[in-house]
Amino acid sequence: MPRVIWNGSISFGLVNIPVRMFVAVRDHDVRFHLLHARDGVRVHQKLFCPADGEELDHEDTVRGYETSPDTYVVVHQDELDALAPKASRNIEILDFVDIAEIDPVYYQHPYYLLPEERSAGPYALLVQALEDSGRVGIGKLVMRNKEYLAALRPVDGVICLETMRFADEVMPTGEMEKFELDREPTKRELSMAMQLIDTLSSSFDPEKYHDEYREAVMELIESKAEGQEVTMPEAFVEPGKVVDLMSALEESLARAREKKERAG
Repeated sequence: MPRVIWNGSISFGLVNIPVRMFVAVRDHDVRFHLLHARDGVRVHQKLFCPADGEELDHEDTVRGYETSPDTYVVVHQDELDALAPKASRNIEILDFVDIAEIDPVYYQHPYYLLPEERSAGPYALLVQALEDSGRVGIGKLVMRNKEYLAALRPVDGVICLETMRFADEVMPTGEMEKFELDREPTKRELSMAMQLIDTLSSSFDPEKYHDEYREAVMELIESKAEGQEVTMPEAFVEPGKVVDLMSALEESLARAREKKERAG
């Protein structure tokens, strides 16, 4: 059972629902430590001042914000503490919006909210209301001395809180590099692309997708830990660039149909 990482309450109008917060995802990234290649001992990083070569402790340092190259404004911890958001254990829902209106680019990190004892009734009411209305609650919360924008949405009878990026954190597509369209897609190309999409379409099943690279790395690590001799596969060769779009679509569609027939 995951541990509780935050306690507080959801409020909308005069309704208050005490809740507990749990992480909703697990990080399975493979992490390595840096070792000295000669003796296999883990190496450590040290702080030092390049101006005089003096080795430093953390208490010898201050925070600096770079305003121009090599020019910094020093900000002290007590100044940051004075500006920190007011500690609160309340997630106040400010708006209810249609879930389709939120572009997924705004979502950041998911958490599950479960009711505290004796608040299951109001909690279930909010879940049902969100499901029936097709809306999500938008609110703010303070966690670890930081203010977050959050979306509260129902997932399998549970409220999922998604921390969100603020508007100024999302780069508008208009700021991206412009590209030139040499020609419009033909009706035949579009028809073939739609057929390919239809052939490859299915219901979303997250269990069918795996991080194959991570699995291969863990298999390598386990084999080496057991002293087994490891034979590495040949390096992956990138396929050549598509020369003829129509030919590529036709070949892709034929392969997709063949794969679907084999799958039954």
